[in-house]
Amino acid sequence: MVTPFEELPGIHGIVSGYMGGHVANPTYEEVKKGTTGHLEVVQITFDPAVFPYERLLELFWPQIDPTDDEGQFQDRGSQYRTAIFYYNEEQKDLALASKQALALSGRFDKPIVTEIREAETFYPAEDYHQDYHKKNPKHYKEDRAQSGRDEFIEQNWK
Repeated sequence: MVTPFEELPGIHGIVSGYMGGHVANPTYEEVKKGTTGHLEVVQITFDPAVFPYERLLELFWPQIDPTDDEGQFQDRGSQYRTAIFYYNEEQKDLALASKQALALSGRFDKPIVTEIREAETFYPAEDYHQDYHKKNPKHYKEDRAQSGRDEFIEQNWK
């Protein structure tokens, strides 16, 4: 989820991490077991005057399968479900409106299950998870190629 947003004007930072669970300071090993209640997320710091929140939403939806409530592509489990975490009422309203617009678009035959949730404590992932695609480009490319994500995006979003 990092690559579509990085290096765009108005994006000041992207941090991989965890949100939405019931364990303080979870580790990747704990989160990947699916027992902490956390989702793997990215926290994006942006300048809304340069890169409006609506643009974040426009870039978010085409990166996922919003109809899959059991994970994403080969990553299965509750920790891989999709969600938009909002920080204020305006973000909530815009996120809900974008989800509704997608549901009404007829693009998908199944319901849009991506949750719109109030932001909770964000826990940054371990250093080796940050910029993983840059630190491990070969593994990242192989994993992505095997995931089916690119085919799904091409079929459903192009």
